[in-house]
Order: sequence, then C-alpha cells, then structure tokens
Amino acid sequence: MNTDSPAPAAGAHDMPPRLKPIFRLQWEPAQNAHVLLYPEGMVKLNQSAAEVLKRCDGTRSLDAVIAELESAFGATGIGDEVRTFVAQARSRGWLE
Repeated sequence: MNTDSPAPAAGAHDMPPRLKPIFRLQWEPAQNAHVLLYPEGMVKLNQSAAEVLKRCDGTRSLDAVIAELESAFGATGIGDEVRTFVAQARSRGWLE
C-alpha cells in the first residue's frame, strides 16, 4: 500500500458551486438581462438562471443557495429545479 498517495478528492457535486474563472456574470443593458461572458462569446440568461448563478460564488453549499433563493423570493419546493439547473451548468462547463 502506498502511503504517499493523496487522499481522494471530494466529488465535484459536494463542493460549493462557483463560476469557473473564465466566465463573468454581469448585467448587460443592451440585452436587458444578465449574461455570462466568456472569451468566445456570451450566454443570455433568464432571471431564474441569473439568480442562481449570482449565488454560485464558492462560499455557499448548494443547499444554502436553495435556501437563500426560497427566502429571497418567498418560494418553496424549488430544490429539484435548482439542482437540475446547477447540474446542467456544470455539464456546460460554467461551474466548478
């Protein structure tokens, strides 16, 4: 057994979500929407996507993001939708 090997890394889905450094989230007046900018282009976001991504800064767990969204918008039961969106954002390479 090799005792010098590093400990297994935590799964990506256990880490607090955060935008990859290549992306920048900002309000774009010309689009009248939040956009996700990257060197090759831009993604126009709907309001829900922007609100989720605003909170994906690496300091909040996914459960904390969901709780904050529910509190901010007086919503309940949005966890599955937020988890699905975050999984899609990860698969698109937006989040680490």
